[in-house]
Amino acid sequence: MRDKTVAILESRLGEQFCALISKRGGRPFHAPALAEVPDLDLARIATLVPELESQSAQFAVFQTGVGTRALFDATDTLALTDRLLALLATATVVVRGPKPTAALRARKIRIDLSAKAPFTTHEVLDAMQPLPVAEARVLVQRHGAPNVELDQALQARGAQVIEIPMYRWSLPQDTRPLSALIDALGQNRIDAVAFTNAEQVRNLFTVAEQQGHAEALKASLNRTLVASIGPVCSAALREFGVRWEVEASPPKLGELLAALEKALAP
Repeated sequence: MRDKTVAILESRLGEQFCALISKRGGRPFHAPALAEVPDLDLARIATLVPELESQSAQFAVFQTGVGTRALFDATDTLALTDRLLALLATATVVVRGPKPTAALRARKIRIDLSAKAPFTTHEVLDAMQPLPVAEARVLVQRHGAPNVELDQALQARGAQVIEIPMYRWSLPQDTRPLSALIDALGQNRIDAVAFTNAEQVRNLFTVAEQQGHAEALKASLNRTLVASIGPVCSAALREFGVRWEVEASPPKLGELLAALEKALAP
């Protein structure tokens, strides 16, 4: 990727990703597209644990490492962690991928079912298909946005879904880098764009729509090499009519970088 300009929309690991692009001779164009806003209601957690003790959840689904750690940080603060661990010991624990797996193992929590790669909602539902969720209570640790597909699929099977919001995604406070990226794409100054989260796609188009440039952005992306971290992100690109040439498999940053480097090779 020597002398290629690569747009990076990653926020949390954006600086590290940019450094890896630079190390390979590329020119990173960093336009953070996401802000993680705490959506943690300590009062709700304080009432939820006693509620679960009186009416337990038979199943618990953990979707992200960040949200899982935030939940236990909250119960640590409230001195409720031991009680939550006792509740999870009697439930069937389902994880979406390696990040929540690591967070749960750090707390020595037994994991009963793990979604297979590429760790999308489809794989979570596949893993849960044999479970008798009808009339059961299912605790769902929510990620940055409500997982409507997961909730509706479980409810259709007769489950009662109890969501725990820990954080939500929003536009970054400073959207000027995104505006600059939209302009640079329009001027054909970007060789590749790397999307590492579906919400990055939606936020980029939100900024473009505010400027009246949504159609121009779609056209710009469709003449640029677009790289997606995995199927969920690719589905968001499809929603906006954007084609991607690179999709990481499995959906991890290292695999995305390797695929991107190969696609940009002379």
